[in-house]
Amino acid sequence: MHFISEALEDYVALHSENEPELLARLNKETHQKILQPRMLSGHFQGRVLSMFSKLIRPQHILEIGTYTGYAALCLAEGLPENGTLDTIDNNEELVDFQKKYFDQSPWANQIQQHLGNALEIIPTLNKKFDLVFIDADKENYINYFQMIVPMMNKGGVILSDNVLWSGKVLEEVKANDKSTKVLLEYNELLKNDPRVETVLLPIRDGLTMSRVI
Repeated sequence: MHFISEALEDYVALHSENEPELLARLNKETHQKILQPRMLSGHFQGRVLSMFSKLIRPQHILEIGTYTGYAALCLAEGLPENGTLDTIDNNEELVDFQKKYFDQSPWANQIQQHLGNALEIIPTLNKKFDLVFIDADKENYINYFQMIVPMMNKGGVILSDNVLWSGKVLEEVKANDKSTKVLLEYNELLKNDPRVETVLLPIRDGLTMSRVI
């Protein structure tokens, strides 16, 4: 679903920072070779993620849902020299694709790839995070959030992608549509949880920014 016209989306992208050359190549190869390229963050949202990271200056970043690594590289732009980014995905077929682009970036030694179930991997990460990006299976968004909040530094930011779910959050939920049901519960949780303050941004498919109090 396009919440604004494609022409306006193009105008927005043209009047935002240019897409870095490495990410442009990653973007192109994802569309050429990988299934469901719509899952890619893309130029405009990528620049939004980069800007958030540069403003936050996180020491430690966690990303849940790597896909082809585009968002991870955008988030890494805000890392200090000794900062780290842990990114988790359960798709073994994409590991080498991700690594190829991570290795070409200035943050090759700062990005740690994890393959497997995020709910099992997250508790093994002995870090306090300043920035988290949730962009994985929607049915576990609440589980990820509840697991992550105690691992956040005060003032840290949790970004949650796809929270408008192509407008399905405004439609009658079908009986077998667990993802929409969970996202509706998740959006209510972020609005009302006293541990965070939240603003939902109508960027692409919806991006929530929650600051840990």
